[in-house]
Amino acid sequence: MKVHEYQGRALFREFGIPCPPDVVVNTPDDARQAAADFAEPVVVKAQVLVGGRGKAGGVKLAQTPDEAAEKAEAILALTIKDLPVEKVMIAPAADILKEYYVGLTLDRGARAIILMVSSAGGVDIEELAVTEPEKILKMHIQPADGIDEAALTDLLTQAFEREPLITQARETVHNLLRLFLEKDCSLVEINPYALITEDELSALDSKINFDDNGTFKHPDIEALRNDEEYSADELEARRVGLSFVSMDGDIGCIVNGAGLAMATMDLIKHFGGEPANFLDVGGSSNPEKVLNALRIILNNPRVKAILINIFGGITRCDDIANGLLMATQQIDIPVPMVIRLIGTNDAEGREILVKAGLTSSENLTEAVQAVVKQA
Repeated sequence: MKVHEYQGRALFREFGIPCPPDVVVNTPDDARQAAADFAEPVVVKAQVLVGGRGKAGGVKLAQTPDEAAEKAEAILALTIKDLPVEKVMIAPAADILKEYYVGLTLDRGARAIILMVSSAGGVDIEELAVTEPEKILKMHIQPADGIDEAALTDLLTQAFEREPLITQARETVHNLLRLFLEKDCSLVEINPYALITEDELSALDSKINFDDNGTFKHPDIEALRNDEEYSADELEARRVGLSFVSMDGDIGCIVNGAGLAMATMDLIKHFGGEPANFLDVGGSSNPEKVLNALRIILNNPRVKAILINIFGGITRCDDIANGLLMATQQIDIPVPMVIRLIGTNDAEGREILVKAGLTSSENLTEAVQAVVKQA
């Protein structure tokens, strides 16, 4: 789960991370008033859940309230990476002397949190990670053990050099880690972590992602969820209890189990196809889930064929077959379906399909090759 910059900045302030004030507006007139209230030059920043806003024209400086209104109007007319800009953040402009980067995320390979710090922060940090990775300093943190203070001192000294800045950065790292752990984050980063006076650092941007599996513990975080993060199909899938992610291909996938769904998409790619979605119907044997899954997949006009891959365990293959029959009776399915059923009650499931004039395979490779050919 992602949140907007202004929402992340509010959390930064809550956790004691220095961050300038801001106001979020959705009209040029409100932008003018916000800039007048600050009574100084302001920055006008698009609030969308994608990166690259600056390069897309979504971040502009305004010297006067009237100019803030003008810049807000231009930014509110933008679409950045397919997302229309519906609100902008107004904040006092900072005189940036130097840009740093500080971030925490998960290193699954090391089974630890990884702290990343760089003295070369800014809009090109992703490019820097590829071209000059040595400029991004890293250390692991085990939550149960806490921060290795000696290692942290060494890392921060390399990046910030001067004692006043090292001291501030140390406090910020500790507060970021507290935010990361208490709110079940998967990513927390400040870019730029800016030097705004000779001895003062401030978080001028925020990026926070949360583990979806942890938000049930945090109603305050769940309340920040933004629908723009999800496609209409993803929102509908969430409503009916399906795990669904939109993709760019043309082969719709209905699978039970996340691991099998990933393996299925890998095989589709291996044989030259492109999956249109990830969809896990879960362990339930409710035939209604298959009907809902097909409805959602068929909302995508790019879909040319559908693969249904069921390895029955808790999920019963005869219930899946009944769900497919229900779907053929209630909705138009204008694209070919390839069905693979194996596992609990698979013989019964295949018999149901045969009586309805549908066929199924027991072999996954054959089923994938067939659906790729159909698409």
